[in-house]
Amino acid sequence: MVPIGSKKVAGIAIKLALSESREEEKELKKLYQAEGITTAAVDYGGEFLSSVAKIIERAVVAAKREGVIKDTHAGEGAVAGATHDALTQIMPKSIGLNIGGKIGIARYCDHVSVAVFFGIGMIHLDEIAVGLAHRAVTQES
Repeated sequence: MVPIGSKKVAGIAIKLALSESREEEKELKKLYQAEGITTAAVDYGGEFLSSVAKIIERAVVAAKREGVIKDTHAGEGAVAGATHDALTQIMPKSIGLNIGGKIGIARYCDHVSVAVFFGIGMIHLDEIAVGLAHRAVTQES
């Protein structure tokens, strides 16, 4: 068995962000829960620049709701910071355009990863982008 570290947790966050339906998302969450990995996912769409704060907020709320983090300053900060970092990776393609897609969040012990998978563009002329970031948090977070 491969040890669960930051690389595996990041891969799980990406898989959640890539899930195409709520049913697939639920199956993945159940599979990972059996391994002791907590996960959350949330859809998002809108104009990129005006949406950054709302995307971060939705990620934090989803992570707390699904038990990925506790209601602590450190836990919220880890998810907010990782989400912001993931968004900055896709920012050059996104400024002034609309985005739509999913945020995947995964945690195992002190590893927390956030992946964003968005279609970016106008009408049917979409570009695709993935952003990924990791934070280390204590078990109490």
